[in-house]
Amino acid sequence: MAAVLGIRAWPRPVVVVCATLLVAGCYYAAGRIGLSQQLTADGAVVTPIWPPTGLAVTCLLLFGPWCVPGIALGALLVILSLGVPDVESVGIVAGNTAAPVCAWLMLRAVGFRVSLSRLRDGLALVFLGALTAMLISSWAGVGMLVLSDKLPTDHLGIVWLAWWVGDAMGVVLVTPLLLLLYRARLPPPSVRWAEALGLTAAVCVLVPLIMYSSVSVLFLAYPILIWSVLRFQLAGGIPCALFVSVMATVVARQEAGSFGKLTDVETMMKLQAFNGTLGLTALLLSAVISEQLHTRRSVELACQELVEALQHLNAGGSGSPGPHERGVP
Repeated sequence: MAAVLGIRAWPRPVVVVCATLLVAGCYYAAGRIGLSQQLTADGAVVTPIWPPTGLAVTCLLLFGPWCVPGIALGALLVILSLGVPDVESVGIVAGNTAAPVCAWLMLRAVGFRVSLSRLRDGLALVFLGALTAMLISSWAGVGMLVLSDKLPTDHLGIVWLAWWVGDAMGVVLVTPLLLLLYRARLPPPSVRWAEALGLTAAVCVLVPLIMYSSVSVLFLAYPILIWSVLRFQLAGGIPCALFVSVMATVVARQEAGSFGKLTDVETMMKLQAFNGTLGLTALLLSAVISEQLHTRRSVELACQELVEALQHLNAGGSGSPGPHERGVP
């Protein structure tokens, strides 16, 4: 508390600069994590999941437009880490900044709730925040590379698709996780702790076995994901989906398991399709179950209030004097 009060006592420009640097630093760190899992597709380097987009959308949803300078600075730092920036870097930074801002504006326009407790919130995050808004960053980035002759036109389609899906997966997988962590509170001790530990152990043991299996059994990850969603909703589904996606990406980079006998393009397409369906399943199924549980709790509360009201009326009626008690013959 004293630290918070001390920060509030700082001059506003100092607070804004520090907050901007913090957002930029987090964006840069997320970018380096994404770049650590690169794939080569048709001669171009792509990232199956781009975490900075999810981080940027989360910052805008939670803290508002003052995060925009930090997002732009973080995107510039990521480009600087790859080499000397060129003219096209300006367009890439602009696209990587405009896409999360567009996602935030569209989500705010449709009344998006950061709790993700409604199906409409999950649908809005997927179709507006991820699939629609990330068209901006993918077209801006690929377009600038084509204009600068750094990307052959025959590679345009595959690179654009990988760029778009990677940015979209960053929103679908990373944004719900960060929103969940922002609202996380330690639950009271209960028997569900044992189930949570059992689920975690099952995920950590079974998922690597599924991914490294020489037989293509990636579909076996879905029962584990559905179990985590049914029992723990968003708190179980999103971390499970992210772990499975990361494991699939690692295995794909090692050309092992189900990705061992595929070409680079086939590996990228299979991995993107798997990650995409996994993220959509976790997010939308969690939203559906959370909405149903909220509706059931509302109905139970309404029924309880109705029972209490009837009991109160019955108690009042039984205490009123009858005709003989009022002296009427």
